[in-house]
Amino acid sequence: MVQILQLADYQIVIGDFWQNFKGFLNQKNYTKIFVLVDENTETHCFERVKEHFPQDNTQLIRTHSGELEKNLATCQVIWKALFDGGANRNALFVNLGGGVIGDMGGFCASTFKRGIDFIQMPTTLLSMVDSSIGGKLGIDFYQVKNSIGVFANPKRVFISTDFLTTLSPREIKSGFAEIIKHALIQDGAQWHKLLIINDLATVNWNEYLIPSLKIKQRIVEIDPFEKGLRKALNFGHTIGHAVESMALETDNPLTHGEAIAIGMICEAYLSKTCLPEGKILRGMPDSDLQAITQFILKHYGKYDIQSFDRQRLIALMMQDKKNETAAINFSLLNKIGDVEVNCTANVELIEESLEYYLGL
Repeated sequence: MVQILQLADYQIVIGDFWQNFKGFLNQKNYTKIFVLVDENTETHCFERVKEHFPQDNTQLIRTHSGELEKNLATCQVIWKALFDGGANRNALFVNLGGGVIGDMGGFCASTFKRGIDFIQMPTTLLSMVDSSIGGKLGIDFYQVKNSIGVFANPKRVFISTDFLTTLSPREIKSGFAEIIKHALIQDGAQWHKLLIINDLATVNWNEYLIPSLKIKQRIVEIDPFEKGLRKALNFGHTIGHAVESMALETDNPLTHGEAIAIGMICEAYLSKTCLPEGKILRGMPDSDLQAITQFILKHYGKYDIQSFDRQRLIALMMQDKKNETAAINFSLLNKIGDVEVNCTANVELIEESLEYYLGL
C-alpha cells in the first residue's frame, strides 16, 4: 500500500514506493544517479534495494556516519566525488540515510553547479518524520548545529518503514522524540494517543508516522522559510541543540532525539512561567508540565548534564539561528497542542529550567 502526501512542490510517497520510484526515474531521464551512503546504510539499506537502481548508471558516494561528519570537509569530499564522477546538472543525487546524510547531501546537491535534483530516501525514524521534509539543508560549523545551509526542496521523498528494521532501539527512540514534539505543538489528541505507548519495540510506526508527517506538512506549507509559524518546530531545540553540541565533546554523546527530549522538558518548564521578557504566555498548566516530564523520563531516562559549563551552554543558545535580537528565542507551549513562537527568556530563567531537569 502506498500513501502520498502532496506538498506544493513535491510529493512524499509512503509505503512500498518502488513502482513510484521507477516511474519518477523514467519521467526524468537523468544522465547519472549518485547515491550518498555511510557505512551503515551501504551495508544494511543499499544492499537491500540496489536492484531498483540502474546498475550501469548508479554510483555510490561514501561518507562516515555520525554528527561529527556533518561539516565542510565532508562536503568537499562529496563535491569532489561528483566532479570525478562526471556529474552534470542533469544528474540525480539520492540521500539514502538518516538526518546527517539528508541534511548534508541535500546541501551538497543544492550547491553543486548551483543545484542538481535530489531526493530524500530516509532510513531512520528521525529523518522520516523530521529532516527529510521541509527543505532545510545544511551542516554544522563552529560548534553550532545547522548554521551553514540553504532552503531547497527535494524532487520527491520516498519513505518506507521497512528500513526501520535495520535500526537499534536507541535510534528508534531518537526519532520518537520528534513525533512527541509534533503532537505537543499542534495536536493534543495525538499526544493522548502517544501516552498509551509503553514499549517502543512493539509499536506499529505506520500508525504514528503519517499523522506526524501531516503536522509538519501543514506547518512548512504555511511558512516554508521559517519566518513565523515554522519556528514552532523548534520546540525543545534551543536548549536541546546546545546540550547535544556539548555532549558530543564527552565520552557519552547523545543522539539528536535524546538531546531534544532534555530540551523539551526544560522548555516545557519555561512554558509554565510567564516570561519577564518578550511575549507573555498564558502559562502552561502544571499538570501539562508533569505529564510531559513523566512521559519523556519514562522513555528517555535521565542524562547527567551537571558537569556542563553553564556559560558555554548559554553561549551556544545565543548562536541559535532563530534569535532575532540579543535575547534567546524559544517556541513555547500555552498548553499541550498550542504553541507560541518568538518567546524570549532571560538567562536566569533558562538556568532555572536546567535546574528543574537536574532535580528530577
